[in-house]
Amino acid sequence: MFTYPEIDPILIHFSETTGVRWYGLMYVIGFVAFLVLGKIRARRPHSPVKPEQVDDIMFYGAIGVIAGGRIGEMFFYQFSELMADPMKLFRLWEPGMSFHGGLIGVLIAMLILARKWNLRFLQLGDFIAPMVPIGLGAGRMGNFINGELWGRPTDVPWGMIFPHVDDQARHASQLYEFIGEGVLLFLILWFFSKKPRPLGAVSGLFLLGYGIARSTVEFFRVPDNSDFLGIEWLTQGQLLSIPMIIAGIGLIVWAYKSNNADIEPRTKKGAKA
Repeated sequence: MFTYPEIDPILIHFSETTGVRWYGLMYVIGFVAFLVLGKIRARRPHSPVKPEQVDDIMFYGAIGVIAGGRIGEMFFYQFSELMADPMKLFRLWEPGMSFHGGLIGVLIAMLILARKWNLRFLQLGDFIAPMVPIGLGAGRMGNFINGELWGRPTDVPWGMIFPHVDDQARHASQLYEFIGEGVLLFLILWFFSKKPRPLGAVSGLFLLGYGIARSTVEFFRVPDNSDFLGIEWLTQGQLLSIPMIIAGIGLIVWAYKSNNADIEPRTKKGAKA
């Protein structure tokens, strides 16, 4: 068995309670990785955008992640607290960011950009999907450093005791998600997208891959707010991932049946030819 190493969630202290937090640094790592990898992808011949447009994608996407993630957390997981204290929505320094809410926020941001650049929505979706798992993995590492979102009790040899929770060995579910939603999903999407694929195939694979990874880890993680939904195994995270799995399968089937070309070559302005 392992014991969780007590880690100060504040990397650089400005005072006893304020400073540069590890969790915030994880967001920075995700955004920087998106910029670097995005510019690499944008130089490929079949890219729908130019390298300089990646900065705009990250800016719009960051707003979508933060706004959507916070709103999703409040509505999906802390609705009663939100009703009791509506201003809680705006206290971004407090814990609470929902992936599914962040995803909705990013989709809205990308829809705005796609219309602005005269691109098909799925062209932009296929472009950004391979970079997203880096941010997801970094976020899960931030959860681990914060000592939050721990797993269910277990007797497996790699179980971890979280002293601030209790003295039971538990699954380090944050690290499971780091591997599944972050490392593995990134590698699958990155290599899959290196060759031209039918329009929507990469987006579909992301939705399917994340949905499966998240739903699987939910069996080892303590449910958010420690609540199951009606039956003894279904969690809110799994419920929200089911539409992603269905949409992912549907997109992949549609992409290959439609026999679409991957991403149409960009014009000089970076718009659709």
